Amino acid sequence: MLIIKTKYFNELSTKELYDLLKLRSEVFVVEQDCVYQDIDGKDEKALHVLGYKNETLVAYTRIFKAGDYFKQTSIGRVVVSKNERHYKYGYEIMKASIKAIEDNFEENIIIISAQTYLKKFYNNLGFVETGKEYLEDGIPHKKMIKKTNLINLSI
Repeated sequence: MLIIKTKYFNELSTKELYDLLKLRSEVFVVEQDCVYQDIDGKDEKALHVLGYKNETLVAYTRIFKAGDYFKQTSIGRVVVSKNERHYKYGYEIMKASIKAIEDNFEENIIIISAQTYLKKFYNNLGFVETGKEYLEDGIPHKKMIKKTNLINLSI
């Protein structure tokens, strides 16, 4: 079981920021052999969801409120350390991220840009694909959407 911390950018310690950037680089740049600009200027607007095992960051996502990245609330940079994936921490970090959206934003729709090979993983979390497959940083992706259990009470 992960220990989850949810923080805005200005609440992150230098060590937390270093660890999340290191984990993202290990997976998205090195493991996936994809040269791209990970430090994209968007982290400052994001809500960061960090998953720790024995005080080591092993899972992470970042969340954007509606309008900060996509038109709808979104989850991105979903990552789990390669050596920890068999524990199914991807599900834990995503469920924590969905809950963080429900707790922090009055939105009931979540958009993700999912790597196509992870479609079944996201389907298991209630996301459904929409639109055509596209390339993002040379990797096939699908736009996916989920409606949360949150009831939007605004009129």
